[in-house]
Amino acid sequence: MQILNWQTLDSDARRAALARPRSSQDPQVRLQAAAIIEAIRREGDAGLRRLTRELDGAELAELRLSAAELDAARAALLPAQRAALERAIENVTRFHAAQRPTALSIETQPGVHCESLIRPLRAVGLYVPAGSAPLPSAVIMLAVPARLAGCAECVLCTPPRRDGSAHPAILAAAALCGIKTVYKIGGAQAIAAMAYGTETVPKVAKIFGPGNAWVTAAKQLVAEDPDGAALDMPAGPSEVMVIADGEAEAAFVASDLLAQAEHGPDSQAILLSDSAPLIGAVALQIRAQQATLSRQRILECSVAAMRLIQVADLASAVELCERYAPEHLLIQTRAPRALLEHIHSAGSVFLGRWSPEPMGDYCSGTNHVLPTYGYARAYSGLAVADFVRRMSVQELSIAGLQALGPVAATLAGMEGLDAHAAAVSRRLESLARGTAS
Repeated sequence: MQILNWQTLDSDARRAALARPRSSQDPQVRLQAAAIIEAIRREGDAGLRRLTRELDGAELAELRLSAAELDAARAALLPAQRAALERAIENVTRFHAAQRPTALSIETQPGVHCESLIRPLRAVGLYVPAGSAPLPSAVIMLAVPARLAGCAECVLCTPPRRDGSAHPAILAAAALCGIKTVYKIGGAQAIAAMAYGTETVPKVAKIFGPGNAWVTAAKQLVAEDPDGAALDMPAGPSEVMVIADGEAEAAFVASDLLAQAEHGPDSQAILLSDSAPLIGAVALQIRAQQATLSRQRILECSVAAMRLIQVADLASAVELCERYAPEHLLIQTRAPRALLEHIHSAGSVFLGRWSPEPMGDYCSGTNHVLPTYGYARAYSGLAVADFVRRMSVQELSIAGLQALGPVAATLAGMEGLDAHAAAVSRRLESLARGTAS
């Protein structure tokens, strides 16, 4: 790991200290994802089977899982596992149900009625990774808001294992969330299948869920195509930032940094602290705790890129946090809420020493699908609103058009759009002549 003092760094070193990994921006990854998308559009199900064999090492007789397979995975859960999943689903449901957007109906002036209607997306695609760490929690984070939004069709894709089966934990979570359409397809090929449809996989309007660099590139590519599918949000590797003062518990801070670092070799973990003794203690804890963890090959890379940065004060830490815009932000200071009011650019915030990041990953109720790679400056975490769209409606009475029509005609004239003005003025002239029916 790198231990840095922000005050002594020059401008180049400061940029490097907050730089993100470039793997997700690799143009070669984008070219490979584009080739996979084209293959699926051309070959359909045959292309899915071929690429699954070549890329995942799995031979698939059937792409879609049966209802019996989903029920069997749910039945195979241990009681404690089922209880944990059900509690997580309950909390995520409670938090997201409170977010459901509502319709609006208002008269902006007499005779001019405007509405904003809520319409669920008819078909959505949910992508759940299952590489080195299968993510049943991701099923919950995607399926619950989709269900609350009222999406009629939810298509879930998850990569197969080498024996051709899907991970049972993911299937069990899908069954508990009421997902009935599950395919054993992974990577960019799954994104292509959901975006364009195949003989077996239905086409969806929008694709949700995390994934590797190829999945991310594929989501971006299909979202750029009018015939493809929208994406939930742009994203890169997982990341966490911790702001801690001298009163923080070094063992807790280290465990929070390692919890995010174990996601992948390009995961990023950064500590900002005004306390040199704390930074030293955290560094010792990281080394000690890392030795006890199982994902050593991943941690060797991510811990090597970890940065422990000493800042002049907590105000400087907040300034750097805003500049970085982390996916996850943990504030472990004497008065964390005093800093929270100054935070505008973070995906999800965890306040105080008793709020570890995995609680948001699994079961507190908030969503763990979050903007990364600095996109938290403009994007929010996943919510029910992402699974619906607003549709505006307007209805004018004769009196409303007579009162407001001249305003529209004048504005159209200012813009030089004669046809716009005529669409209004013809109606007004008809009313003036008394020929309106």
